[in-house]
Amino acid sequence: MAGVRVKNIKKVYPGGVTAVHKASLDIADEEFIVLVGPSGCGKSTFLRMIAGLESITEGEIYIGDRLVNDLLPRDRNIAMVFQNYALYPHMTVRGNLGFGLKLRKEPREEIEKKVQEAAEILDITQLLDRKPKQLSGGQRQRVAVGRAIVRDPDVFLFDEPLSNLDAKLRVQMRAEISRLHKKLNATIIYVTHDQTEAMTMGDRIVVLKDGIIHQVAPPIELYLHPVDKFVAGFIGSPPMNFIEGRIMAEGEKLYFDGGDFRVRVGDEQLESLKEYTEKKIILGVRPEDIYLSKYYDDKYPESRLEAMVDVVEPLGAEMYVHFRTGETHFVSRITVREYIKVGESTELVFDMSKVHFFDPESEKTI
Repeated sequence: MAGVRVKNIKKVYPGGVTAVHKASLDIADEEFIVLVGPSGCGKSTFLRMIAGLESITEGEIYIGDRLVNDLLPRDRNIAMVFQNYALYPHMTVRGNLGFGLKLRKEPREEIEKKVQEAAEILDITQLLDRKPKQLSGGQRQRVAVGRAIVRDPDVFLFDEPLSNLDAKLRVQMRAEISRLHKKLNATIIYVTHDQTEAMTMGDRIVVLKDGIIHQVAPPIELYLHPVDKFVAGFIGSPPMNFIEGRIMAEGEKLYFDGGDFRVRVGDEQLESLKEYTEKKIILGVRPEDIYLSKYYDDKYPESRLEAMVDVVEPLGAEMYVHFRTGETHFVSRITVREYIKVGESTELVFDMSKVHFFDPESEKTI
């Protein structure tokens, strides 16, 4: 295996459309890194440039110690797993697994050995003599991964490999790919638009928007310490609530005034928010940090507010409750303890030790 180093790569398509803006990234040997972002953010283009399937306009790409800018994909010793599996329909699973090795003119005994090893790792030995049309979506995906394994590449590249699977199978395949990473000690670069996949699989996550890397961090750091409003809103389900307002001072205390409600700023953030006194600001609060006040201690008695229940979404062990106070709407994630009725008024409390504040112009975290 090998690490990957990307230095200031840029991709400009004919017509002047820039898909990736001078991005740099160091990926360690045996690291599982996930590129995540909304559709059209440049993550697949980024991956395809590493693979050699897209030319780069500027910058350098190293796999191990080799500069690979001018190398063909087959000479980069990478293996790519696509969203659509890309299996040969006329070949058996055995034939699909060994085809790339056959093209490299490896000995038949070696091909058979590698195919058998990959099949055992992925638990598809019983499928070796079937054709792709006889397989389920999950089985086809395993074959596609197996075809990558037999090549013994320096780097595995996954381009949204689970998008065509149903929800239950996606969860299963996420766990299998994570186990495979540990078993092979592989370097994996994985592209997805699904932030749940990113959070559960990656050692580190790269968050992209409009071809720009916004943050690179381990999942928990990304969740707890987003660098800006975009990352804060993209990571987390349901998304973080954003409320525009102003910081107001009363003596030594600071308050966030959202127009329809007012909450006191926690002592932890007093110093960083003083310069925003009388100025516009954006408060961000995650759904799980909004509580029914009766279940919350009085650490922040001045962070309570009255709100009307708009919508209730029961999910079994918890529910998403949409609240409204005046013209302000937000969502809370609440553990089911009692029946909450649409249209009723209730008292809520924000956990002010966990809220985030963002500059309204730069959208950077304060």
